[in-house]
Amino acid sequence: MSGQFQHYDDSPYPLATWRTIMMGILVSMGGLIFGYDTGQISGFLEMKDFLQRFGELRPDPKIPGGPGSYQFTNVRSGLIVGLLSIGTLIGALIAAPFANKFGRKYSISAWCIVFSVGMVVQIAANTKWYEIVVGRWVAGLGIGALSILVPLFQSESAPSHVRGAILFITLGILFANIVNYGTERIHNTASWRIPMGIGFLWAIILGVGILFFPETPKHNFRKGKPEKAKRTMTKLLGVGDNHRKVAMELNEMKKALEAEQAGGNRPWWEVFTGPRMAYRTLLGIVLQAFQQLTGANFFFYYGTTIFVSTGLTNSYTTQIILGTVNVACTFPGLYFVERFGRRISLILGGAWMCMCFLVFASVGHFALDQTNPQNTPKAGTAMIVFACLFIAAFASTWGPMVWTVTGELYPSRYRAQCMSMSTASNWGWNFLIAFFTPFITGAIDFRYGYVFAACCAAASITVYFFLLEAQGKTLEEVDNMYILHVKPWQSKHYVPEAGQDFDNPDHSTLMPGGRGINKGQENGMRHTQQVENGSVVP
Repeated sequence: MSGQFQHYDDSPYPLATWRTIMMGILVSMGGLIFGYDTGQISGFLEMKDFLQRFGELRPDPKIPGGPGSYQFTNVRSGLIVGLLSIGTLIGALIAAPFANKFGRKYSISAWCIVFSVGMVVQIAANTKWYEIVVGRWVAGLGIGALSILVPLFQSESAPSHVRGAILFITLGILFANIVNYGTERIHNTASWRIPMGIGFLWAIILGVGILFFPETPKHNFRKGKPEKAKRTMTKLLGVGDNHRKVAMELNEMKKALEAEQAGGNRPWWEVFTGPRMAYRTLLGIVLQAFQQLTGANFFFYYGTTIFVSTGLTNSYTTQIILGTVNVACTFPGLYFVERFGRRISLILGGAWMCMCFLVFASVGHFALDQTNPQNTPKAGTAMIVFACLFIAAFASTWGPMVWTVTGELYPSRYRAQCMSMSTASNWGWNFLIAFFTPFITGAIDFRYGYVFAACCAAASITVYFFLLEAQGKTLEEVDNMYILHVKPWQSKHYVPEAGQDFDNPDHSTLMPGGRGINKGQENGMRHTQQVENGSVVP
């Protein structure tokens, strides 16, 4: 133990307090908002009233010469599903400046209001399909901003040993599946307006509930409120004012703030030119892209339509099965992330998903009778089974863990901006998959799964070679590992020396453009260290 902290209380602190538990439940509403919207849109595309109001009357290929049926063109269904993602991309990019100026919790509450406005526009739509599109775009602004601010609030408030156990989107998807199943038999606007209206509930709980929680300790400290930061930390950790953990984290915040103020205003491009920042910024962008390229939203957005093509009479039932698997496997995932760490969970999860998509695509293309799928019931059953196995792997690994990992990648100096960029990558790929999936499946049918299988394999390889393990480490320790070029496959066992003074951007005065670090010693004998490309040069 460093002599600086030897007089502080070093007693064990609880794994979780009632405050951290309640905070975990509350911020999960951010995941529920997105998850619920993701789950409900899949069901709307097959609802009769929704089709009649917003689709087109076209000839039915199954009944030549018949009266025709209401359908969505590829462009229309792609826009209805995908425009939300364009909104989320924009919301993710503009959320950080507001969060830095007005605080995390008030920004979360404000963006919940934006989301609610988008829901009002959708519910008010009558026969104009573009009103649904505009409403989803506005709602997307709120969802995109919340996808930045909720993990940011979590990573800056939760103790390091529980940071990975607070996000899940899966319950929202299941709720939407159940509500859709209950309303799809209604032959009027209630079939889709009721599910939309329920979406307000999650925004109200999050937007109002967050106001009863304190601002994050890091934000309070940066705004010149160290006593508030200290009180918040003691409450969340369940310890007294004199505990060593509190003193150490406050000291780390103090050094980070002093270094940042000494460095003056910083340009936005420091997220690429800062010490080892290009590596981390690009890694976050790539990991969030891979979360979409695993193919999970292929099932979540178009699952109802997909399983109709396998011969099921009620594909809403299968969506409930997938949603249940999604929720059930999230809880083991919360254990995996803290027991085995981020790296091994993501690597094995990617490999498992790759295998599932290889089987799904092969059976769908080579064994399923796509003209009359009722003739090949065993093939349809096999596809559903491997879809469930895929969802099990996604829900316990890549679903929640990528959000945890990106919240831990960056020093606080750049965290909000970098998280905005990485999350924008997620939403950008979300849109591309949502919009182009109808076109691609129309051209290559279930062979689309081979594309996702290859992406899952590439995701596992990327994690192995580039991502450092953050399990049980403070954000400052994670930052130091990247600066020191700790090898990713050795990072799990990295232990900083007792009393080590971290050579990272948050503790240092950066040179122009963030390309190096000027760091003075605490004993008053000042010297200069220059850190370029992660190497310390006296």
